[in-house]
Amino acid sequence: MPTPTDPKDLALISRMAADRELRELSRQFVVRGAAYRYSYNFSWLGISIIQHPEDLVAMQEIIWRVRPDAIVETGVAHGGSLVFYASMLELLGGDGFVVGIDIDIRAHNRALIEKHPTAARIHLVQASSIDPQTIRKVTTLVKGRKRVLVALDSNHTHAHVLQELRLYSPLVRKGSYLVVFDTVVEHMPVEMFEERPWAPGDSPMTAVRQFLSENHRFEVDPEYDGKLLITVAPEGYLSCIEDPI
Repeated sequence: MPTPTDPKDLALISRMAADRELRELSRQFVVRGAAYRYSYNFSWLGISIIQHPEDLVAMQEIIWRVRPDAIVETGVAHGGSLVFYASMLELLGGDGFVVGIDIDIRAHNRALIEKHPTAARIHLVQASSIDPQTIRKVTTLVKGRKRVLVALDSNHTHAHVLQELRLYSPLVRKGSYLVVFDTVVEHMPVEMFEERPWAPGDSPMTAVRQFLSENHRFEVDPEYDGKLLITVAPEGYLSCIEDPI
């Protein structure tokens, strides 16, 4: 389901997306910036967020339009994204909350999150995101919520992300989003991941492509894929176009 943007703007975005030279320059920026840990330069309300600002702007657009009453995020790190999502839900009003899942929530990060002004809207789950008990717990937490948004940003191997996509996609209904971060791994030099279990060919993007081939409830949102030049999530903004059966 494309975003409700003026058709003239969409036409310009489409032309920009077709500009191969600009796309290549954008890719080079992301790659070279990663060498300097570019995404680590930013925080949200005092908490390190480890995201590109452009992706944060895109997420606030999506949240403001979808108005989710629950957001599920895999991968907590320092907690900045959880705080960002919780602050957006605070602006929306209501009783919306965020569920943050990570296999290792370090004590100092947990302490910062739990004392933050947005903490009342945050539920932390320390467990593997693909453990059956975890998905059962999360499903129970969001039961009865009409609009759930999911963001995947934990282990970036193909197998792990594909399993997350299969497990968490049933929580998302028509009109909401399933966002997969760090698909950009597929476009980066393999030598950047010598100490990681993921790399080009074994990445979130390869997982997204396989998932979309087997699950037709989702599609890559053409607007976000076109207008986000500086992003860690190319092909990662998946809009839900059908409700679960």
